[in-house]
Amino acid sequence: YLLFLFARKSVIQLDLANTKKALIVPAFETLRYRLSFPKSKAELLSMLDMGTLFTFRYHVWMKGHAPTNFAKWRTATTPYRVEWEADFEPYVVVRKDCPEYDRRFVGFGWNKVAHIMELDAQEYEFTVLPNAYMIHMPHAPSFDITKFRSNKQYRICLKTLKEEFQQDMSRHYGFAALKYLTAENNS
Repeated sequence: YLLFLFARKSVIQLDLANTKKALIVPAFETLRYRLSFPKSKAELLSMLDMGTLFTFRYHVWMKGHAPTNFAKWRTATTPYRVEWEADFEPYVVVRKDCPEYDRRFVGFGWNKVAHIMELDAQEYEFTVLPNAYMIHMPHAPSFDITKFRSNKQYRICLKTLKEEFQQDMSRHYGFAALKYLTAENNS
């Protein structure tokens, strides 16, 4: 509820309705099944320092949220801009008329990465909210992530879809989209 109120205030202050901005909500996670949700950023930072919370997917997929720049977020009091990087998949608040998720990516894998890439190609500004946060709670693995982990054919299919998507981005956005092709080769 607090996130909703803060995000709503930020949407108005940052003029989301009239600008191409993607408001990033920094994501954290806990390995505990029970957690008292922090009521303030100070409380969250204390939990982070004590090891009760971690930055989201820190242990398994750091690249997905690293551009959020959690070190800067710790002391930020105003929204700050970050740049797109390969495999970036933050949780965002965007206008209703933003690009939709690419329908090729159903199940597990690359849906958020592709969406953020498309936002970047359309020159959305990625702005991190300094006082907003979300916490991912542990749960049993989904059917789709289990398939991804155990089925080589699933991973091959996902790789093919990624390559097709990147080629489509290159055709649609031209020279500016070449960074998406090279990013895949370097990651």
